Amino acid sequence: MRLKIGENLGHYRLLEKLGEGGMGVVWKARDLMLDRDVAIKFLPEGFAQDSSRRTFFEREAKAVAALRHPNIVTIYAVSEAGGTYFFTMEFVEGSPLSKLILPGGLPIDRFVPIAVPLADAVAAAHERGIIHRDLKPGNIMIDRSGDIKVLDFGMARFLQPGPVLAEEDKGETATLENVISGTVSYMSPEQLRGEALDHRTDIFSLGLILYELATGRHPFRGATPVETIAAVLKDKPQSVVEFNPRLPELLDRVLERCLEKDVRLRILSASELRDELRWLGEESRAVRSGEIPSIAVLPFTDMSREMDQAYFCDGIAEEIINALCRVQGIRVTARSASFQFKDASPEPAEIGRRLGVETLLEGSVRKAGNRLRITAQLIDIASGYHLWSESFDREIKDIFEIQEEIARSIVRALRITLTPQEKGTLETAPTRHVQAYDYYLRGRSFYHQYGRHDIEFALQLFSRATELDSGYALAYAGLADCWSFIYLYAERTDTIRRQAEEAARRAIELAPASAQAQASHALAMSISGSDKEAERGFEAAIRLDPGLFEAWYFYARHVFGCGDLKRAARYYEQAMRVRPGDYQSPLLVAQSYDDLGRPEEARASRRRGVDLVAERIELHPDDARALYMGANGLVALGERERGLEWARRAKAIAPDESMVLYNLGCIYSLAGEIDEAIDCLEQAVALGITHKGWFEHDSNLDPLRSHPRFQALLAKLG
Repeated sequence: MRLKIGENLGHYRLLEKLGEGGMGVVWKARDLMLDRDVAIKFLPEGFAQDSSRRTFFEREAKAVAALRHPNIVTIYAVSEAGGTYFFTMEFVEGSPLSKLILPGGLPIDRFVPIAVPLADAVAAAHERGIIHRDLKPGNIMIDRSGDIKVLDFGMARFLQPGPVLAEEDKGETATLENVISGTVSYMSPEQLRGEALDHRTDIFSLGLILYELATGRHPFRGATPVETIAAVLKDKPQSVVEFNPRLPELLDRVLERCLEKDVRLRILSASELRDELRWLGEESRAVRSGEIPSIAVLPFTDMSREMDQAYFCDGIAEEIINALCRVQGIRVTARSASFQFKDASPEPAEIGRRLGVETLLEGSVRKAGNRLRITAQLIDIASGYHLWSESFDREIKDIFEIQEEIARSIVRALRITLTPQEKGTLETAPTRHVQAYDYYLRGRSFYHQYGRHDIEFALQLFSRATELDSGYALAYAGLADCWSFIYLYAERTDTIRRQAEEAARRAIELAPASAQAQASHALAMSISGSDKEAERGFEAAIRLDPGLFEAWYFYARHVFGCGDLKRAARYYEQAMRVRPGDYQSPLLVAQSYDDLGRPEEARASRRRGVDLVAERIELHPDDARALYMGANGLVALGERERGLEWARRAKAIAPDESMVLYNLGCIYSLAGEIDEAIDCLEQAVALGITHKGWFEHDSNLDPLRSHPRFQALLAKLG
């Protein structure tokens, strides 16, 4: 039946054709009986006698009719007239969502009011067991009131067979017809591969739509449908913040989780996505309006006579940060951001400006025997006045009570009302054993030196902490990190690997909500070759604490070892954001930039890293790791002689350190000293470095690849 403008179909008069797709033709019509405009969807001409097409058609009507949601189009009736099947639905007068995809993307205050109801509508469909399978901007309308309406359930599927769906779909194959019936650039990887689908396919499509709204561009671009399919299946999207710096970095993580290729790593549900977007919007609004007070906790100053309590001062500040982070009504700057001012003394106003906070907590510690004198003051950045200050003269056994008291005083000074649960969390210390706490803090300070002997000493300290408190999760996480380090860089045995796994597993059993415990477990899974479990652990750590440097840094190293340079670059970049004073990330990411064909960024990153190393070795001239990493950067920048001089200094400090020797091999390779490079690499392997992925993917070693000795070394690594 050929449809014409002005034609009557029962009590409907056709006014204009609105659109046509693979699953139907939509017209605007006038309901003469109820005197209102409606939309009518017909089967395409020639399909009326096709029973499979009618099944699809009827399924859409029943699927949408089963839903009652303000952001999903309403079905009025299903009819047949003169052999023509059609259903009538709400006519949405407005514009398709594609009109809001603007160059540069939307600011967060415009993005969230669209994203939240869209995710809520999809969540409502999923709760009724319905997946859309064809979400795209053209199937989403913005009406004249600015409300979202999701249209076109023609590709819908029911997650469970039932009376609405007479015949269950059984593993479609990715035929051309299947691909055309959807929209290639908005299909999930599993949909393109013709695999069985569940609700997570909609989450991927929804992530694509939100990415476009956020940036003004599609994350997977291709000149042809085939190139687009390849991009969806293989490419990693760039950070949304790179294209739209007005957006919060946390949105980047949310969308990255939506666009995971592996469905197991995707956000679990549309309702979880909706809640994260809603929270993000509330947080951003409150921060912009000044409703949420913000604070940075600076590292406390060591005033002890021996000046040997820096680790203890840092630990006090870190515990106060952790306590305040449990209070929803405060925005707390990450430890890594506030601790960049540890060895500097800018004015509070400058620190506040650079960190974007309204208040600062600073303090000092004087420790003598078993006595402590701690002073703390909360400073209002705008006025420079103290909002609160206090001195505590106590015994060291009272350290946990002092930390809790400081946190409570800050909450009172900022006029925040605590929930009963938050009151309880402020009293939650990682351990109540003061000596175990001291061992843990000293262990972490040694661990972060990254030398073999430092790691072994840290291992002893963490072990003592667990002996004193068998429920101390962070101490077990420290043990896991030490065993993982030893496995990677010194002694690659099953015994060492199992010890890392056991300690990490104990840490997350004791504290599954600890970001540090999750990151330590992820690192242990990484060295065990459990790549998916490692990624899940790193993702969990980042969700729990986006400011945890170790999670980003070791995640970057993990994916680099897997050959995923794009993700390695992104995670190193985030590690740099959360710890701006760290020299490792800018030097390591530079290599990924080179390999990705981004030489200018590589050069700038190396220069930044070398400058940070120069500052480090001025204060700590015996830091072999800083020296060899800086040497690599210098040689790559063309400063060969200065780089080799730093390399020689590193070797003189730690001639038998496997990690030093591996990196010297990289430096000599870059400098064209081929035999010396292979000598160092052979020694590194003999001393325990057997991570084959590094030897295979490290482009610093490219000049060696055709050398018989290097090929023999690769063969030895298995």
